[in-house]
Amino acid sequence: MQELNCEVNQIDVNQEDEVISFKCELQENLQKAMQKFVEEHPNWDQYRIIQAAIAGFLMQKGFQNRDLTRLYIGNMFSMNFKD
Repeated sequence: MQELNCEVNQIDVNQEDEVISFKCELQENLQKAMQKFVEEHPNWDQYRIIQAAIAGFLMQKGFQNRDLTRLYIGNMFSMNFKD
């Protein structure tokens, strides 16, 4: 199995929100498809796509968490949920 080459950096935004930044290599075809999608859908960006994809994957695999559900729905429907 090929090792995934990623760098992870944690950035504290404030006491309630936390953002983890990571740099990861993508297959060229995946990167091109993502770029084309963003060009055709200007309300999306690469970060929103990745967040929605990871959250959707985890939810499909049975991981249940209220914050994860909010993130997924928020990314899919351009909503911003605050407690």
